Order: sequence, then C-alpha cells, then structure tokens
Amino acid sequence: MFMQLMNFLKAPETQRPADLKVAVAVLLLEAAYRDDTFSTDERVVIARLLRERFGLSESEASQLMAASESRVRQMVQLQPFTHAISEQMPPAERIGFIEMLWEVAYADGVLDPEEDAMIRRIAGLIYVEDRDRVLARQRVLKRMGREPS
Repeated sequence: MFMQLMNFLKAPETQRPADLKVAVAVLLLEAAYRDDTFSTDERVVIARLLRERFGLSESEASQLMAASESRVRQMVQLQPFTHAISEQMPPAERIGFIEMLWEVAYADGVLDPEEDAMIRRIAGLIYVEDRDRVLARQRVLKRMGREPS
C-alpha cells in the first residue's frame, strides 16, 4: 500500500486526477493537435468554448490554454482527463463536451480521420453512447451550416 502511494506521488502530473477545467482544455487541445496542425481557427474556437463553458475572461481562457498546452505535450494517456470529466459532469454535460470536441475538429473545415477516431474513443471513455455522439456531430454541423455526411 505504501509503495502504491509513493508511486502515485512520483507519477507525472498528467497521471494524477485532473481538475475539470484542465481536463476539458487538455482534451480540446489534444483534438486540435490530432491532425498534426493547430490552426488559428482551432485556437479561437477552443478559447471561445472555454470562456462559454466556464465563464472565463479572455485572459483566464488564455492562461488555462497555456497551462493545458504544456500538459498536452507531457501527456501519456487520456484516462486521467476523461476520468475527471466522467466523474464531474452529468451525462447531458458530457454530451455537450462531445459537441465541443466536434467544434474543434471541424474548426479548420476538415474532419481528419484521426480526429474522428479520437472523439469516438473519448466518447466511450466518458460513457457517451454512439447514438449521442453522432447526434452531437449532426447538431454541430447544423450550427455551422454544413450538411452531415
């Protein structure tokens, strides 16, 4: 038991339980990086989503993004972040988070297969049904004035 506690304390910060704001920001940033490009459009969308979701100022959203970007670069696994979301968000909010991921994925105008796979994986990890994931995508595309394919 003592060794488990010591291993936990020695674990990189990204393997410890995450704050909800950080978890959301990290996963949104990971979605943006998933296609190997992080466009200005994606950055703007993520900042807007963080401000709207958490009632942050522009400065606070920028600080959260900067702190989260360093976590993304160190990230080994999604689990600490998805766990924080599944524990701290009720089901309807988790579906809303999936919509946020879709907005980031479509921010540059193109859905990369890696982005799609990541959203599918995160949805499963936060207990969002496939049907709800697909409907979330359709709602985002409709808001963007695009037809679901």
